[in-house]
Amino acid sequence: MNHMLFFGFGFSARTLAHKLDRSAWTISGTSRDDEGVAAIEAQGFRGLRFDELTEIPADVTHIVSSVPPGEAGDLLVQKFGAALSRRARDFQWVAYLSTTGVYGDHGGAVVDETTPLTPNTERGARRVAAEAAWQEIAGLPLHIFRLAGIYGPGRNALESVKDGSAKRVIKAGQIFSRIHVEDIAGILDASMANPRPGAVYNTADDEPCPPQDVITFAAELLGVTPPPEIPFEQATLSPMAKSFYADSKRVSNELVKHELGYKFKYPDYRTGLRALLRQPAGPDAKPFPE
Repeated sequence: MNHMLFFGFGFSARTLAHKLDRSAWTISGTSRDDEGVAAIEAQGFRGLRFDELTEIPADVTHIVSSVPPGEAGDLLVQKFGAALSRRARDFQWVAYLSTTGVYGDHGGAVVDETTPLTPNTERGARRVAAEAAWQEIAGLPLHIFRLAGIYGPGRNALESVKDGSAKRVIKAGQIFSRIHVEDIAGILDASMANPRPGAVYNTADDEPCPPQDVITFAAELLGVTPPPEIPFEQATLSPMAKSFYADSKRVSNELVKHELGYKFKYPDYRTGLRALLRQPAGPDAKPFPE
């Protein structure tokens, strides 16, 4: 039986975990506190305290890390880098979930996996360093996935319009890419079926667009008036939200479609939001202990 170990059991990891056939997989996930471990176990998976884990379980065959790097670098590489290298041949497939923020700003132009990494935010720079740290682990069957903005059940423009937190911030030329969480899980699954150690994949849907377009469409679906447009210079945004506007680019997904043969379930935000309108918000509508 295969054993998937998720370091970090966030939105994307949970979605893939629920997609796997439990009759063929042992599935474990880590958390930094007891509440998170209990939440993992409540979903029928094996929960592990990250800070109490001294070795990677001997039967692990697949690994997904979605742990964000800190100021000092990638915590998982620092803690388990030697073990990962020593046991590299034991693993069939290893995934590191990164971000398209590694590309930096391209003024709305198209980026693909060959585009030089020129991050212009601290978070992007940390991800570039984390990718490099993972790539330096000798012999590891590593696959890097650069994720665009993630949405899905309970975390989407419909919810923000309904709760009044949505903003239509206007910044000339601003283009974002995004992806439904179910398509992230689908791409990871397709990669496991067709592994290529050393591969890097952009993980974004077919339609990059200005962020205000998504909010407008969500309001239309809900039959409400969209929030007013706010010039970027006048918008009150958190440092995190503001940093997203530092990059404008169109993320190409041609490689996952051509190499992995992946067909998107939600190729654009309209398809995704229409489907979300018809389904329950699910467990991610409420904060989940990470």
